[in-house]
Amino acid sequence: MSDFLLPDIGEGIVECEVVEWRVAEGDQIEEDQPIVEVMTDKALVEITAPEAGVVTKLYVAQGQIAKVHAPLFAYQVEGGSQTGDQASQQSSSHQSEAEPEAGQPAASEKPNEREAELPTAKGTTDAGPIYDKVPASPAVRRLVREHSLQLTEIAGSGKDGRVLKEDVLAHLDQASQAVASPRQTVVKNQTKDQADTQAPRVEPLRGVRAVMAKRMVEAASTIPHFHYGEEIDVTALLALRERLKPLAEAQSERLTLMPLFMKAMALAVAVEPIVNAQLNAAGDELHYYPQCNIGMAVDSKAGLMVPNVKNVERLTLLEIAREVGRLTTAAREGRVDQADLKGGTISISNIGALGGTYAAPIINAPEAAIVAIGKTQWLPRFDEQGAVQRRAIMTITWAGDHRFIDGGTIARFCNAWKGFLEAPETMLLHLA
Repeated sequence: MSDFLLPDIGEGIVECEVVEWRVAEGDQIEEDQPIVEVMTDKALVEITAPEAGVVTKLYVAQGQIAKVHAPLFAYQVEGGSQTGDQASQQSSSHQSEAEPEAGQPAASEKPNEREAELPTAKGTTDAGPIYDKVPASPAVRRLVREHSLQLTEIAGSGKDGRVLKEDVLAHLDQASQAVASPRQTVVKNQTKDQADTQAPRVEPLRGVRAVMAKRMVEAASTIPHFHYGEEIDVTALLALRERLKPLAEAQSERLTLMPLFMKAMALAVAVEPIVNAQLNAAGDELHYYPQCNIGMAVDSKAGLMVPNVKNVERLTLLEIAREVGRLTTAAREGRVDQADLKGGTISISNIGALGGTYAAPIINAPEAAIVAIGKTQWLPRFDEQGAVQRRAIMTITWAGDHRFIDGGTIARFCNAWKGFLEAPETMLLHLA
């Protein structure tokens, strides 16, 4: 038998949360087969089997924290064997390290702490807890996690008690009805002034949300933000996109407005390169970057992620669209590569996609600026002759690092970007 140790994932990560086991004890596994998904403070990572064999023990329960270089699971190599004495010694060793004697808590635990950490246990023996193996597909398990439920709470209607998606939805519907229905139970000796309080659901802040909380506090408290708002007439831009969409689809690419926003921004950086610069940690040097790596905030289930498209100034619109699609899909699934999250120089937050009109974004440190794009509205506007026209108006709000970017810099940069978006054909003059 061999213990698989959680490998060093990089980026200084020392622990991660076990999100979902793809196997159970006793399962046959093949080399490179997905074994478990773990969540770091950056993204979701899939760990595969190093070789073929049989899983003999899962050391870390789903939802618990695994330590780097600590045993994650044990397996018996395919074709390998062990004597009874060896098996007994290994089992005894693992039990003595992982579990206290029956009826006694571990030295580092308080009474009843183990029971609180193992909510999926359905019984115990002298050898430890017996975990409920409820059959369910990965999609159903993910739905259960999203609603902070346990599979053991849900009655499965499938074969052998398998929990189906319909079972989860029915369980959620029953729970919502129970909350909405009037309270029927009368508590003895309760006065009319006593409030019927209910304890809040507690969820640990881990993974991407934990790092987001830390970074937002650091950015908001260490960077003096300067905000600048503007309206952009994107009527011509929308018309151009409609003309280009069939051409992009013919090459199996989906063209949104984001690639156009990014290309115009990369061109505007040439007007005010300081917006694409970064202040060093000591605060005494400005680093001007020749490449424009534009980040885009993605509202994923795991939390806010800001992957970036590298070298936008050198990419075509189709190439940018391809990268935007790839990064958006990866972020929403929580599977963004570390390289895609690093090296950003300026960011876009398209809050308008969710319906917002205005926002005051927080800079994605160590970058110098970020823009929040509001929803586009069809509004009446006067033309040069004073006639009223129907125009597509998009609101935007910039946030700049006021330590080295002032209002005039943001205004000039925004005017250049606005010019390219309002008259998109002018971008042709600047393309290599």
